[in-house]
Amino acid sequence: MTRPRTGRLTIRARFTLVYGGLFVLAAVLLLGVTYALVSQRMEAGDNRMSTSGPENATSGAPAGPEAGGAKVEQVTRIVGDTQRDVLGSLLTQGGIALAVVGSAAVVCSWLIAGRLLQPLHRMTATAQRIADAPAAGRGLHERIALDGPGDEIKQLADTFDVMLARLDHSFDGQRRFIANASHELRTPLSLNRALLEVAVREGAASAEVRQLGGTLLEINARHERLIDGLLLLARSEHEVELDEHAFVDLADIVEHLAAQVPPGRVVVHTKTGEAPTTGNPVLLERLVQNLVENGIRYNLPEDGWVRVVTDTGPDGSALVEVTNSGPVVAPYDIPSLFEPFRRLGASRLSAAPGAGLGLSIVRAVARAHGGDARAEPRDGGGLSVRVTLPGCADPDGGDEDGYGEGLS
Repeated sequence: MTRPRTGRLTIRARFTLVYGGLFVLAAVLLLGVTYALVSQRMEAGDNRMSTSGPENATSGAPAGPEAGGAKVEQVTRIVGDTQRDVLGSLLTQGGIALAVVGSAAVVCSWLIAGRLLQPLHRMTATAQRIADAPAAGRGLHERIALDGPGDEIKQLADTFDVMLARLDHSFDGQRRFIANASHELRTPLSLNRALLEVAVREGAASAEVRQLGGTLLEINARHERLIDGLLLLARSEHEVELDEHAFVDLADIVEHLAAQVPPGRVVVHTKTGEAPTTGNPVLLERLVQNLVENGIRYNLPEDGWVRVVTDTGPDGSALVEVTNSGPVVAPYDIPSLFEPFRRLGASRLSAAPGAGLGLSIVRAVARAHGGDARAEPRDGGGLSVRVTLPGCADPDGGDEDGYGEGLS
C-alpha cells in the first residue's frame, strides 16, 4: 500500500488551515471595518464640534475671541486624545480577542476535521490490514461496515465492502477449484499407475514394453507429485486449514530429513541450533524438505554441496537457511522463483525434474504460519534461501507435543 509522503500536510491539517485561516481572515476584515467606521464617526463628530462656535464649546456666557479660542483648542485636544485612546483600545482589545477566538477556532477546526475524517481513517486502517496480510487473499473477510448517514463517505465505504466481498469470493473459489480438481485427478493417475505396473511386471512383456512402461510410470509419478504440490499449496494458503499449532523445533526437522538423504553427487551439511516455533508439523516438514530438495536438484553436476542452518534470531524468531552451490542466479530472477510453475533456466514445458512448485509452497507455508521466505543469489553461483517464522518457548522442555509426535 502506498504510504503518505513525509513532509506533506495531511488532509486534516489542510482542513484546519483552511477553516482557521478563513475565520481569522474574516475576523481581521471585521476588525478593520469596525475600526474604519468608528474612526469615521469620530471625525464627523469632531468636525461638527469645531464648526459650532465658542459658545457651544464652552457651555457658558459669551466670551472674548481669545478666551473662546483657547477653550475650543483645549477641548479639541482632549477630544482628540480621547479618540486616539478609544481607537487604540479598539485595536488592542480587538487584536487580543481576535487571537483568543482565532486560536479557539483553529482548535475547533482541528477537532471537527478529525471527526469528519474518522470514517476515512477507518477505511484506511482496514485497507492497511488487508495489504499487510501475509499472503494474497488472506484478510479479505474483513469489512468496514460503516454506520451513519448515506453521504458520499458512506457510499464509498459500502462500495469498498462490496469489492472486498467479490474478491474474497473469487479467492475462495480459486482455492476450492484447485483442491477439487487435484482430488479428481488423483483417482485416474492412481489407476494408470496400477495398470502400468501390472503390464510391466507381466512375464510376457517384451523389453520395449517394459522400457515404455517405465517411462510412463516416471511421467505418471511426476504428475502425482504435481497434484500433491497443488493440494499442499491450496491447503497452506487457506487460513482455516491451519488449525493445528503444535510446538515444532526446526532443528529436529532438519536432522530428520538430512538423515534420509541418500549419498550422491551433492553433499548435505547441517548446522542445527534450536529454532522453536509453533505450527502444523507436516507443513513445516514439507517446507524444509522442499528447500533441501531444491538445493540438491539445482546444483553442480559434480562436487556440489548444500548447507542447512537453523538458529534463533535476535527477536526470538525461528530461522532456517538453505544455501547451495550451483549455477549463477541473476538478482532479477529471484522474484519469479517463488511463483508457481517457474523453474530457474527452464520453461514450463521442459522435462526438468520437479513441478516448479517448490519455492512457491515454501513461501505459502511460511506466510500461512505468520513468517516469510526470502532468497538471495550467492557469490560464485547458487542460492541462499532464508525462512523466518515466529518463535516460541518450549512449553514442556521436550518433544512431547512437538515435531516427533507430529510425524508419527
